[in-house]
Amino acid sequence: MSQTLIMKIGKRLQHIDAMVATGYTHIWDCCCDHGLLGASLLSRQAAPFIHFVDIVPELMGELETRLRRFYPAMAPHPSPSPARSLWQVHCIDVASLPLSRHEGRQLVIIAGVGGDLMVQLVRAIHEANPNADIDFLLCPVHHQFALRRQLIKLDFQLLEERLVEENRRCYELLLVSSKARDMPSRCRVPCRVSTVGEQIWQAHSPEQADIASRYLSKTLAHYQRMQRGLDDVTPIIEAYQAVIIQAHR
Repeated sequence: MSQTLIMKIGKRLQHIDAMVATGYTHIWDCCCDHGLLGASLLSRQAAPFIHFVDIVPELMGELETRLRRFYPAMAPHPSPSPARSLWQVHCIDVASLPLSRHEGRQLVIIAGVGGDLMVQLVRAIHEANPNADIDFLLCPVHHQFALRRQLIKLDFQLLEERLVEENRRCYELLLVSSKARDMPSRCRVPCRVSTVGEQIWQAHSPEQADIASRYLSKTLAHYQRMQRGLDDVTPIIEAYQAVIIQAHR
């Protein structure tokens, strides 16, 4: 069953999965829906503890039933084995994740929600756990500029960002950290978060250059329509107009 779940993962979730490096003790798959991403992480033993989080009771009940059926050896246990990952299901608001109950480096994955809601969730989690070592892997469906601006205000560091197209829709993936002091030991080189992105405009193939070009044009058109509606988005438009897509071979 686990292999079947992995096969059903789309391109966006595949990239999110690929951005999850080793070294985390707890990974929180938030707004997890049917749990496809978390199941993939569980199958490849991405961390000792994989948490599935959503606020919909029916979804969480069905997911827990499937996990107990197909991953019984990885079910919550009072004496966990270091040789395998364990899963746990949480039917709670993402803003109230119990991160303080756990030790070690933690990764919070939030995908499939708007940037405005994502801003609220990230801010609430960070304010509730100001001293915790937390990374966030974020994939908003819109309001990317607002999200990036909030990450800058929180003084988060960027570890990696990607631009992915799935079903003719583009998604920005951002891996950021709330802890700058631990960065030198990590495999990625940290930098400041940009309001419009930097790495996503570095194309390493003609296909990626085409995706970036179309995404930039669509984003500019969106804000230009907002401007015609008398919204003051001139600084945002100017920021995107200054973007240069660089092709690397």
